[in-house]
Amino acid sequence: MKESYGTLSETINGLKKEGYILDFNVRNENLVYLKNSVKLSEKDFKIDKVYRFEGESNPDDAAILYAISSPRFGVKGLLINGYGISSDNVYDALISMLKTHSV
Repeated sequence: MKESYGTLSETINGLKKEGYILDFNVRNENLVYLKNSVKLSEKDFKIDKVYRFEGESNPDDAAILYAISSPRFGVKGLLINGYGISSDNVYDALISMLKTHSV
């Protein structure tokens, strides 16, 4: 996994080539991937890498991309959250749990 791929979209594309193909979201304080509507516990996942992107022309464009995996389920995916004023508190709470848990 590279330290930098460039822009947010370039990083997403690069990570997808490395197997991070699921599009994770947060619903009711759980990690989900919508294609299968599967709800997964934070205890089964870990954050492999965090990428931070600054909004060069607009602070609202600031984002954090998380590369997340679960050896237990054999899946890898991505979760995007804003930060600063664009941050989502529910995402922040789940990410905090993922960071402190080792799989």
